[in-house]
Amino acid sequence: MSSTLALRKAAPAAGTTPGTAQGPPVRRRVALVPTAVLLLGALYCLLPVAWVVIASTKSGSELFSTFTFLPGSGFTDNIKDLSAYRDGVYWTWMANSALYSGLGALLSTAVSALSGYALAVYRFRGRESIFNVLMAGVLMPPVILAVPQYLLLAEADLTDSYASVLLPLILSPYGIYLARIYAAAAVPPDVVEAGRMDGAGEWRIFTRIALPMMVPGLVTVFLFQFVAVWNNFLLPYIMLSDDEKFPITLGLFTLLEQGANTPALYTLVITGALLAIVPLVALFLVIQRFWSLDLLSGAVKS
Repeated sequence: MSSTLALRKAAPAAGTTPGTAQGPPVRRRVALVPTAVLLLGALYCLLPVAWVVIASTKSGSELFSTFTFLPGSGFTDNIKDLSAYRDGVYWTWMANSALYSGLGALLSTAVSALSGYALAVYRFRGRESIFNVLMAGVLMPPVILAVPQYLLLAEADLTDSYASVLLPLILSPYGIYLARIYAAAAVPPDVVEAGRMDGAGEWRIFTRIALPMMVPGLVTVFLFQFVAVWNNFLLPYIMLSDDEKFPITLGLFTLLEQGANTPALYTLVITGALLAIVPLVALFLVIQRFWSLDLLSGAVKS
């Protein structure tokens, strides 16, 4: 009996050739397609970053005379020249970007939290109409809104000021949309009703009960808004004329325009672009850590 079972196990399956690997090769080939697509996408995204990193190490003479992906020897000198350019105006642009992005993202997150919570928890006439208008704002290209915003702020005599860049960024339709979706999923109606039965006011319920539950979603809103403001170019370009108030995007653009007549400035632009990425990477790494902790703690509490 045991010898018969051994022969059956050793015998190849019907329709197969002895000594060949078993398994569906077609499925394995199909599984390689998504991997290849992801690798191509990663290469497409990372190749420009790699070029910036390598080009920032080259001096002005090496930039156009050496192989593209061959590192140079002028990274330290490039940073010194960039810091010395116009008495360190680059770092003023970086500080302005930090102000616009940090304060703008905080204010936008606060408005999104209040608006999203109200749209998710309260039932009032016109709620869906307001939400539909906000959704239309998500689909609206920023180019269409830039000129009307400039005209409105010009009437209020606020152009060429920090407020002219901050005020239009406070209301984020996409942030409100995310906050509403997250509040509807993370804040149970029973918890809100329990707080009311205990005598807590609506503001206390929001700040003490609902807001801690919404923190992971609000961290996402803050991150999205910070990156959007940091990379924003069109609004500052329209609103500002004093280069001392420029963010880093607009400052590097003006530096690049001057590089058409002074090629030596190209190395400063590339080095400045590399340094402008560092705060975003650092912020993402820090927020990702707290983001993961908030998600884990929320899962344990639930």
